[in-house]
Amino acid sequence: MTTHAERITAWIDEHFDEEVAFLQKVVQQPTDTPPGNNAPHAELVAQLLQAYGWQAEQHAVPKEQVEAYGMQSITNLIVRRPYAAGGPTVALNAHGDVVPPGDNWTYPPYGGQIDGGYIYGRATAVSKGDFATYVFAARALEALGIPLQGQLELHFTYDEEFGGLLGPGWLLEQQLTKPDFVIAAGFSYGIVTAHNACLQLEITVHGKSGHGSMPETGHDALQAANKILNAIYGQLPELKKIKSKVAGIDSPTMLVGRIDGGTNTNVVPGKVVMKMDRRMIPEEDPVAVEAQVRALIEDAVRGEPGIRLEIRRLLLSHALRPLPGSEQLVGSLQKNAQAILGETIPAVGTPLYADARLYGERGIPAVLYGAGPRTVPESNAKKADERLALDDLRKASKIVALTLLDFLGKK
Repeated sequence: MTTHAERITAWIDEHFDEEVAFLQKVVQQPTDTPPGNNAPHAELVAQLLQAYGWQAEQHAVPKEQVEAYGMQSITNLIVRRPYAAGGPTVALNAHGDVVPPGDNWTYPPYGGQIDGGYIYGRATAVSKGDFATYVFAARALEALGIPLQGQLELHFTYDEEFGGLLGPGWLLEQQLTKPDFVIAAGFSYGIVTAHNACLQLEITVHGKSGHGSMPETGHDALQAANKILNAIYGQLPELKKIKSKVAGIDSPTMLVGRIDGGTNTNVVPGKVVMKMDRRMIPEEDPVAVEAQVRALIEDAVRGEPGIRLEIRRLLLSHALRPLPGSEQLVGSLQKNAQAILGETIPAVGTPLYADARLYGERGIPAVLYGAGPRTVPESNAKKADERLALDDLRKASKIVALTLLDFLGKK
């Protein structure tokens, strides 16, 4: 007798060409963030889902809120699939906003081109690939008339690259959803159960411009900024001594990712703006770390004549930590991965941060799992020629579908 699991995996095989075509369409609509004009992509996805008989709720974040945040448009999608009473609500979350493609691509960044068993394009791996994983896992679950209970929700959101506050954070804040379990976009050879916290600051150093031939008439903001840089990078050896007990996570990190300033070659710089990133391991207290970093910056230029600082928080995200219920997700995913991949996949932490933390902050157990390779660098995620192995997409779709069966199949 053919089991439910065998029927589900066979359905995914039979419809895999359709799944790849769906992913190509999702990839071919750009969602560069910045500038972050992402509502058109949500509209496209809603139309694609309508062809399957699914209604996607389109929740537009107010324009003023989006623009104040530094983006142009955000429409988050919720697809609710209610079944018989008595089961949990399981949500699958992937984000559609992406970092701009940049240069040095061999393949068109928004082409969705297939070559050598891979699909190429921005967000094929992170995380438009899991739009396809989750949609076709859900379709396989529903297509075969298997008795189901509880509710499945698909959350397609558009604010991961800026921190998630107007993505899953906004949906949760508006009380539009409160699932019992969440699987968020990840990688097919590992389950992420914890990730780092992140602090991002904008540091504006105000000095006074002056003629380059008479630098003593100004107050050099760049010299002051250099002292801040030295203080920040001087802390790195100390940060290396701090170790996390979470497998997959090592030490805190800190860097300055962008510097803007000055007027011209022959002018004393009167203003310099720096943006910095401090990753925190799960054991650290984000509030205490922010206070320490602010003090480090202020002390670096304390007493400097004519220098004034502005420090603005851009982001303070908390770590993702395992919650009661996470072990059920991990156990089911590992069991089904063993059946499909023929190997035991690990449950680990990652030094990245993701918007899955926003579910965890509200007490909802969440893990990251989806289509992708064993490591982030293999996929060229956020680099040129980002790609996803089609076989990994197929396998992840099967594993997620079988996990949904574990949670939503009628007992």
